[in-house]
Amino acid sequence: MLLRSKSPKSLFLNLIVIILSLSLFSCAGSKASFGERGYTEEGKASYYGRKFQGRKMANGEPYRRGKLTAAHKKLPFGTKVKVTNTTTNKSVKVKITDRGPFVRGRIIDLSEAAARRVGMIDAGVAPVKMKVIRPATKR
Repeated sequence: MLLRSKSPKSLFLNLIVIILSLSLFSCAGSKASFGERGYTEEGKASYYGRKFQGRKMANGEPYRRGKLTAAHKKLPFGTKVKVTNTTTNKSVKVKITDRGPFVRGRIIDLSEAAARRVGMIDAGVAPVKMKVIRPATKR
């Protein structure tokens, strides 16, 4: 079909449909902002050893190895994240309560209970994907 055979009104409507389609497509692929629901990171996880039991965390509370908690360098305290061990495909939901890890390539330090749930106790360090499932409540 030749371009000349279409009416100006038809061309205008086609142009509007293309513009709307492109604008909707660009919105669908946007990533979540840092700390917001859906924000993800990939890297390595480690976990706190028993020697940290009872020591004060950055949020002021004592560390309890049986709780499902974690340390992250920058996420606000109270943020809930889902951590998936990409080797075992096991996941755990934890609350950010501390700062760390401070080792290059590591994105999160898990409590002992959380590390046990994702199957990384023996390995000590594991490749993980972390996803924010509930941002910290603003005070």
